Amino acid sequence: MTSEPEFGLDLIPASAFTFEELTEAYNHTRVDYLVPMPMNAARLREYVQIYDIDMEASVVAVDGNEIVGLSMLGVRPGRCWITRLGVIRSKRRRRAGWTMVNHLIEQARLKQARYIVIEVITDNQPAYNLFIKRGFSETRKLLVLRRPPGPPAGDPPAARIESLNQAAAEALLERRTSTPSWVDEKESLLNAGNLAAFYAHLPDGSEGWLVYQDTPWQLGRLVIQTEAGDPQTVGRALLHHLHRTYPHKDTKTENLPLLDPHWPVFQELGYLEMFRRTEMVLHFTAEP
Repeated sequence: MTSEPEFGLDLIPASAFTFEELTEAYNHTRVDYLVPMPMNAARLREYVQIYDIDMEASVVAVDGNEIVGLSMLGVRPGRCWITRLGVIRSKRRRRAGWTMVNHLIEQARLKQARYIVIEVITDNQPAYNLFIKRGFSETRKLLVLRRPPGPPAGDPPAARIESLNQAAAEALLERRTSTPSWVDEKESLLNAGNLAAFYAHLPDGSEGWLVYQDTPWQLGRLVIQTEAGDPQTVGRALLHHLHRTYPHKDTKTENLPLLDPHWPVFQELGYLEMFRRTEMVLHFTAEP
């Protein structure tokens, strides 16, 4: 069940606004957030393209002539994703967030989604409580990691490493057995582009691969998979090779599950936890 907008609040499709207007509104809603993550218009446009944001289904909350909040909806076959939800500080606790979330849930139903997901920054208790109240349940914790430039310390395990191009990287993603988040689903990675991969073969028969994005200024979007053997040994070989190959590049990767078996190796190789997200999901029944 959805609720009507609060009195005086209009919900307008995000497509009715320019990217400059949306960027200004978004930054205004995030100034006091735990992790503000400011945007510019070019980055927001790229964000919409990478994550399949439906601008008609996304919404801006307006009170008179004032934008008081916005939220976006990613749409892919069978599933949707709420993102960039924000309300300006002076307008919070007036059901604007609740109203926008209900609107996006309704839009997801109209898209015939089986479920809708959201990621809330851990310790953002008001947002967490909103989604719990609306029927979402917590699925897992996700880590946002960063590693400063520099070669790795220590010696890697003996391994034969193959360097692979984007086409091969795309083929590896088809073999992925770990559960991706929206941010690192195959669709997101292909939309982002500039992918490459390494495949590691170890003497004991262990093997696995690492897909990553290589841009002129940064490495990112890491997906690591062990196909045989010990994940930490395979992960150590792959991450050592990555940072020996690109010792001068900063690295940022998002949404590594806290329980991923490779997480200890990321820590060993100098990755720092920037913050955590709590992934939540709402499954739809056959009848709204």
